[in-house]
Amino acid sequence: MPDFSIIIVTWNALHHLKTYLPSVWEHSHERAEIIIADNASDDGTAQWVAEKFPAIRIVSLDRNFGYCGGNNRAAKHARTNRLIFLNNDVEVSAGWLDPLFRMLDEEPEVAAIQPKLRSWTEKEYFEYAGAAGGMLDRYAYPFCRGRVFDTLERDTGQYDDACDISWASGAALVVRRGLFEDCGGFDETFEFHMEEIDLCWQLWNRGYRVRYCPDSIVYHLGGGSLPAESPRKVYYNFRNNLKMIWKNCRSRDLLPKLFIRMVLDGVALFRSLAGGKVCECWAIFRAHMHFYRSLPGLISTRKKLKAVRTVTDDKPVLRPYSIIWQYFLLGRRTYRSLPDTGN
Repeated sequence: MPDFSIIIVTWNALHHLKTYLPSVWEHSHERAEIIIADNASDDGTAQWVAEKFPAIRIVSLDRNFGYCGGNNRAAKHARTNRLIFLNNDVEVSAGWLDPLFRMLDEEPEVAAIQPKLRSWTEKEYFEYAGAAGGMLDRYAYPFCRGRVFDTLERDTGQYDDACDISWASGAALVVRRGLFEDCGGFDETFEFHMEEIDLCWQLWNRGYRVRYCPDSIVYHLGGGSLPAESPRKVYYNFRNNLKMIWKNCRSRDLLPKLFIRMVLDGVALFRSLAGGKVCECWAIFRAHMHFYRSLPGLISTRKKLKAVRTVTDDKPVLRPYSIIWQYFLLGRRTYRSLPDTGN
């Protein structure tokens, strides 16, 4: 029986698999089963994988279920209790599984882990999607150790400490299968973006921990699904962040945080409008309209999650400051320059 089940969702990205899958096979196949969740690709993905890597299992889906749906369906085919959700544009390094296994084995309260994410194109730098572990500020804006907004740090060993983090990147997410299933997998209403942050917040609320493992290193290309400047990405980020707050924030803080987020999102909308970014402005407006329409279902979901919540405080998840205030007004560009307390 292998130690891990590595699940790679793909859709018409054979070019990525040809570049990155060989490293996953080389450094993983002795300790992990590898599953390709093929979202109905028509570029020959299944045929190429079957020919080049016959030992890799292929879960062929009848349509494109995206990241959330593809992973949820493929996870049902896993044979182990340790899942690794890996993007199709990730290169892994020798021995990357050993420290992940040790951390799960030695710390039973740890539910999910993220390895160190470096950039595939500039391998001395952290990668945008997860860097040295994800964090959330007091208003649930995501950022990372090693990456705050668009400021990426060179990896000089400054984040080589294993530590608790708010969230682990979906580019390379390790999670205990039983807990993943208890949470219902990834929320498929999110479609794209922040589904892994939502999952990690749920795990924290159930009394588990999410950790960063610096001794496991992978390299991520990033930006493959949606470019950073895409109005569609802006839409999903604003929409899903509001949904995530509604689902997971503790009751006494929910409405105050949402009110402040509405104000900040309004500022972002008018800033986009003033800059002539009409499509981005429209994306933010559409994100809020979708959120309001989704409230009846979100209210029901929140009640169910509240019933299984065991932690009454959001302190393990949310940092005590505003990352917008720290970055744009105080000029603090790196994680290590941020305070433990403050605005």
